[in-house]
Amino acid sequence: MQERYIPLDIEKRWQEYWSAQKTFKATEDPTKPKYYLLEMFPYPSGRIHMGHVRNYSIGDVVARFKRLQGYNVLHPMGWDAFGMPAENAAIQHGTHPALWTTENIANMRSQLKRMGFSYDWDRELATCDVDYYRWEQLIFLRMLEKGLAYKKSAAVNWCPDCETVLANEQVEDDCCWRCDSKVVQKELDQWFFRTTKYAEELLAWTDKLSGWPESVLTMQRNWIGKSVGCEIDFAVDDMDEKVRVFTTRPDTLFGATFMSLAPEHPLAIKLATVDQRDAVDAFILKVKSVDRIQRLSDDYEKEGVFTGRYCVNPVTGKKMPVFLANFVLMDYGTGAVMAVPTHDQRDFEFARKYELPMQVVIQPEGSTLDPVTMTEAWVEPGVMVNSDQFNGLDNESGKLQIADYLESQQLGEKTVNYRLRDWLVSRQRYWGTPIPVVYCDECGVVAVPDNELPVKLPTDIVFTGEGGSPLAKLDSFVNTTCPKCSAPARRETDTFDTFVESSWYFLRYTCAHFDQAPVDREAVEHWLPVDQYIGGVEHAVMHLLYSRFWTKVMRDLDMITLDEPFENLLTQGMVCMETRSCPEHGWLYPEEIEDDGCVKCHSLVKTGRNEKMSKSKKNVIDPDGLTNRFGADTARLFTLFAAPPEKDLEWNEQGVEGCYRFLNRVWRLIYENIDIARDAGAVSSDKVEGLAKELRRQVHRTIKKVTADIDGSFHFNTAIAAVMELVNAISAFPEKGSSPEVVRESLETVVRLLSPFVPHVCEELWSNLGYEDSLESHGWPLWDEEALVEDTLLIVVQVNGKVRGKVMVAADADKQAVEQAAINDHNVARFIEGKTVRKVIVVPGRLVNVVIG
Repeated sequence: MQERYIPLDIEKRWQEYWSAQKTFKATEDPTKPKYYLLEMFPYPSGRIHMGHVRNYSIGDVVARFKRLQGYNVLHPMGWDAFGMPAENAAIQHGTHPALWTTENIANMRSQLKRMGFSYDWDRELATCDVDYYRWEQLIFLRMLEKGLAYKKSAAVNWCPDCETVLANEQVEDDCCWRCDSKVVQKELDQWFFRTTKYAEELLAWTDKLSGWPESVLTMQRNWIGKSVGCEIDFAVDDMDEKVRVFTTRPDTLFGATFMSLAPEHPLAIKLATVDQRDAVDAFILKVKSVDRIQRLSDDYEKEGVFTGRYCVNPVTGKKMPVFLANFVLMDYGTGAVMAVPTHDQRDFEFARKYELPMQVVIQPEGSTLDPVTMTEAWVEPGVMVNSDQFNGLDNESGKLQIADYLESQQLGEKTVNYRLRDWLVSRQRYWGTPIPVVYCDECGVVAVPDNELPVKLPTDIVFTGEGGSPLAKLDSFVNTTCPKCSAPARRETDTFDTFVESSWYFLRYTCAHFDQAPVDREAVEHWLPVDQYIGGVEHAVMHLLYSRFWTKVMRDLDMITLDEPFENLLTQGMVCMETRSCPEHGWLYPEEIEDDGCVKCHSLVKTGRNEKMSKSKKNVIDPDGLTNRFGADTARLFTLFAAPPEKDLEWNEQGVEGCYRFLNRVWRLIYENIDIARDAGAVSSDKVEGLAKELRRQVHRTIKKVTADIDGSFHFNTAIAAVMELVNAISAFPEKGSSPEVVRESLETVVRLLSPFVPHVCEELWSNLGYEDSLESHGWPLWDEEALVEDTLLIVVQVNGKVRGKVMVAADADKQAVEQAAINDHNVARFIEGKTVRKVIVVPGRLVNVVIG
């Protein structure tokens, strides 16, 4: 055994060993319990960052631990490889998205292997590979047949200069992030998945996912947004039209004094009178330039325009002016809102601004509201007033009774509404999965036949940065023949949203090379559901909800039998670091700072708060630099020890160095005692006495604690701390020469308990202890209950319920001996001197309470 710990040599050797031996290759084995461990796969941006290191280190601990426990572990890795960054790189660097992506995957794969993560690389997949997306296209065709995929017109963020649709995050201050042109809302024919069909099931299952964080489940419930209420028709005055609204507050119907329509509502222009048409058109055009998120913002100014028309309140018979309002969205409810300004704050502000009538219909108990003097809407419960036969009811009862009344009079009907909208999945971009349909002048929209799949993404594309998807300009792709009538036809040039690829990759991992169908049912039945899924909380709604939807769709297409994809979910925190900035040069990398000054201009550097590591703020650490300096095991150990997984981790250079020193200390401890350990036999517990027995007790106590801390609770930091305490105890043990068996067991335990966290150094130390095979084949250590039995116990002593002392007693002491020891303790004696002891209560192994009077 070499004297010095040299991580780079050790880590390279063991990574090569694991690869040659295929140590982490998973095959279906019915003789072992299965365990599917999965971290959310990365986008191949070019380099991994410390967030990746942390996320994948967390998963690797669990995978290795479960494997050591005897589970058959599936731990795969792949690449979420489609997306806009590749197109942007093509434009900026004159490369092709496919080449850029392939090179990035190679770089990141090398980095992940350098970290020693226990992946089954034989199952690696990339969503941009035709062998992956061909099956996605097939699933889409089955969805199309079942009515789960359809096309309709929808409003999108549109850049007129780039001639492309922009995601919400690509709109900056109402402008295109790329060319700074003003973004407008544009109606385009778009493809949708019918997620709303699964709204109720998606919601119901949130009560069954006991292994998910409640915060994530709450976010999904809110996103689905189930509302129970009524749909009510308001007849338009002097027109044969009705405005249908959805409301959860039928109790306020008598207080509805005007109507608010979304500018996108089909009746918006139709209702405009001649006098108001120009104003209505101008308002609609203005709102088109504002994205929906901004329109929903609380601090967004509420604006509207009068259409010139009125509708009639069905219960009061009063005319209500019909407005278009910028805060009403077409994709929620019916796109029309009965406005009750006294009992809704947005309506209140709108009514005050446009001097619209207000009517109180719910009074707080014991007081009277006056709409003239009100300064805000009353939104709390109360008693109904100005509501005809419903006066005097509490408003909750009023909701039910008015709903019943509306149905009986055929003025409305009870219904359920969801905030969840159907999933818009088409993108006017190149680097994505082609949507397998064609357009024929005779036959309309025609699905590509199964035997013509895959529709391959062409690679002979030139990226110029000009507007529009380059696919639409490639005649060799666009021009085709109709599968039905053989007439000339045009291919769909939209591609799928990249969330589609990430919605089923976890299923494909079970059969990555299966070429007969999207998935091998038997493999899915064996491995799914994923036992532990790990990823960032930022995916709580979109990815996780879409994956749940896609799983249910594949079930209903009779491809799988699974209801839910992920049994347990861990959302890890971010990696944060101080920001540093120079008044002249802005954000600075650590290497751009010397003696608290900027190396460029020598200005004093200002240190900011800890924020999420970000290239834009230059508060990033390169994992390669870290592993080259300290080794992968140190990087892993720090990310696992510095904070619990679900909390944010604050980067600390001293903490990294401390972890490196600890591994060096473990190395030296074994190096200094290697001869003792190698020559020692197995421990005979009945022959271990004194200090050796105490050390052995701590060894087995540590095994028990580390096992509990890893298994399901993910308390990695406290598990590592327990091993550190054990290392301290072994170092301080004075009888190493006379207790070689205990020393060997202690050292081996340290190595085995640390192995999921720092596998390279532990494999090397295990080998140095005389073992020829890998640690992986020796399983997880079990604690000996007999070794945990204490010789003495610390007993708390109370006098009249207040702690007055502590005493040590023999573990097998009887009740009388414990009582006597407690009463005779000199601290306790002071409190009972001269008093009558009326009773002594003994709680075995814990405490004694002396009752005096």
